[in-house]
Formats: sequence, C-alpha cells, structure tokens
Amino acid sequence: MAKPVLPILTGRSVLLRPPRREDAAARLVLGVHPEIVRMYGGSSSDIRPMTAEAAERWVLGLMKHGYAWIIEAGSLIGHVRLDHVDLRDRRASLAIGIEDFARLGKGLGTETIRLVQQYAFGELGLHRLTVRVVEYNYRAIRAYEKCGFVVEGREREAAFVDGQWYDDVMMGMLDREYSMHLGMRGAG
Repeated sequence: MAKPVLPILTGRSVLLRPPRREDAAARLVLGVHPEIVRMYGGSSSDIRPMTAEAAERWVLGLMKHGYAWIIEAGSLIGHVRLDHVDLRDRRASLAIGIEDFARLGKGLGTETIRLVQQYAFGELGLHRLTVRVVEYNYRAIRAYEKCGFVVEGREREAAFVDGQWYDDVMMGMLDREYSMHLGMRGAG
C-alpha cells in the first residue's frame, strides 16, 4: 500500500505538517525531559540524552510512518500520529507527543487532537478512534476528555514505571460522538 499524502492541518496556535529530515536539528535542541518520559510510561532508568543520531532516527521513523505529523507552534514542539489505521474497519489509534516541556498545559495538545480528529473522522471517514494513556498522566486524560473521548476501560498493571505497576486507561470515540461533541462545542 502506498504511503498517503498527508495534508497540512492548520489551527489557531498549531500547524501540523509532514515531517522532513531537517526536523532532526529541532528535535535535538528539545532534548529529553524526565517528566515527559514518565508521562509516556517510561522509567527514570530509560532516560538517555538526546543525540544527533537519536534525533535523526526519530525523524526518519516519522517520515516512514503513514500518518505522522510534526506539531509546530512557532517552532517544532512534538509530533502526532494515527497508528493502526484500518480503513476497512474504519478505525485507528491516536498518539501525541509534545516534547517541549515549557509548552505543556497551554492547550496545544488539545488543539492538535482536535485537528487530527477532524482529519480522521472527516477525510478518512473513520468510525472509531482510540487512545491509551498511563493512569497518572492526568494532563493527557483531561485533554482527551475535552476532545470528547470517554474512558472505555483499563488494562490493569500494564506499565512498569520506576519499580511500580500502573494501569493503562483505554479511551475511545465514535464518529457519531464526534459529531455530537462538535455540536455541543459550537452551541457553547
């Protein structure tokens, strides 16, 4: 299957665009923040300094991915992907990573999620979109809830972080729920 040509998705504060090789330099500058690694479900022992080679691998992996965008908010701040895109069953999972710690908590993740939802449910015609997030990542859970995702369940003790087990929270949204959520946002 040929890799799709992804559109540029433009919001008020963020621009989502396909990755390019020169993004490695910006990713290198962002480095690795311990709290971000933890929010992804990583342990402190997993933290390694960002190297030019690791930044290059990061960008090349995104470039090979069928549905991956760079998140820009004046500069590169992270990426967002649609994984496991199944156009027959009309479903996919969403993954977002904001690597710039100073830009967290400013609504940029929520805006990014909404742009990708619009593409997934509109352009791709998906029926279902899912996310999974480690239970203590309250900021991400709130952002997903603001975008209309609902908790569908938990995968108990799925993440082993710094010597302790944590659940993964499974969240999802259906196309009709997306339409209703849009209507509620427009009315409010």
